[in-house]
Amino acid sequence: MLRRLWTSIEDRERALRRSFGKDITTPRGRFWAKVHYHLFDHAFLRVWWTNFWEIAPGVYRSNHPTRARFEKYAAMGIKTVINLRGEDDQSFHLFEKEACEDLGLTLVNAKLWARDAPPKSRFLKVIEALREAERPMMFHCKSGADRAGMVAAIYLMVFEGAPVAEAKKQLGLKYIHLKSTATGIQDYILDVYEARVARSPIGFEEWLRTEYDQNVIRAGWDAKTPPDEVDLSA
Repeated sequence: MLRRLWTSIEDRERALRRSFGKDITTPRGRFWAKVHYHLFDHAFLRVWWTNFWEIAPGVYRSNHPTRARFEKYAAMGIKTVINLRGEDDQSFHLFEKEACEDLGLTLVNAKLWARDAPPKSRFLKVIEALREAERPMMFHCKSGADRAGMVAAIYLMVFEGAPVAEAKKQLGLKYIHLKSTATGIQDYILDVYEARVARSPIGFEEWLRTEYDQNVIRAGWDAKTPPDEVDLSA
């Protein structure tokens, strides 16, 4: 009974969240978009709190920046912004797109999910975006904890040659990432890869292209299968 009630509340909140905040072209629309942005996307928290870190020379990870922070980053010389939340018709993306256009920043959309194993194509698109981005560059998700942490780990492994054990530190409490929650599937992906590397060396990008299977990973996560027992050879 309580679970059904909570599900109903979540469904109604989701419907309300998607019902407005899609217009920033008129004064009235812009007002309500700002309400949407701060209320439903929690931007009011990000006005004061940032999760901005340099992970390699000229490469930064972050939570979703406000307009003022985009201005600061542009002044720092940042050229490219990779948005891990993907393109959307909601306030958070509309304001980001506007800020980047106004400030001359290149905005690249490469959507991932925090609570699921992305398909191979999504990971490879992110790697392509990282490879092609003009530096200095930054990438962000909403909180800067989970998707940004995973991409930071990928960047270090693919472009800096970092071992997986070192890259995994990008998913930690320092960045407000909680392995014990549903977002722990990001850690699980790296754990499965680490177990694979222990058997024989293989680069992360090559592993993605030749062995990674989101359905097998998801099933292993759901079943709590130890990472070294996940079979990606089928």
